[in-house]
Amino acid sequence: MTIALAHPVGTADPATLVDPEVMERLAARIAKDHPDTNLPTARRIIGQTAAFLAASAALPGAELVPSKAVDVGWHTWILHTVDYAIFCERVAGRFIHHVPTPDGGSAEGGHEAARQRTFDAMSAVGFRIDHDLWPEAAKMGDCSQCHSGCTDSPKGKSK
Repeated sequence: MTIALAHPVGTADPATLVDPEVMERLAARIAKDHPDTNLPTARRIIGQTAAFLAASAALPGAELVPSKAVDVGWHTWILHTVDYAIFCERVAGRFIHHVPTPDGGSAEGGHEAARQRTFDAMSAVGFRIDHDLWPEAAKMGDCSQCHSGCTDSPKGKSK
């Protein structure tokens, strides 16, 4: 698969993928639901979530994994179904499903390998990585709502 880049590898601000009105709506929701997160950090979370989703769409089946913060962003965005569906169609040409790994499952090669795959993919599709929001990939039991690591399934169903 060849990926056409609009920006040199790893340089684009992923927040540019998100409509400003949607960015503010999602950031406000994160700040409300997670009082320890301020609005500027919530905006960064949405930007990194957008980059993660764009990389997942560009590399289906790569088993990319979100950080804890990005998983919060993903869950928040999914609650805004119209905004999320529009974003998915524009960036991926399809709905990007949130698929938890089964209890006891793990990402191929372990969580550090999955985290590195995710960084490589996000950078390859042109987006800067905000390393402060990726201290580690979400691990089993850490996912904010689904109780396990989360990935995108291009087939739209669990494995």
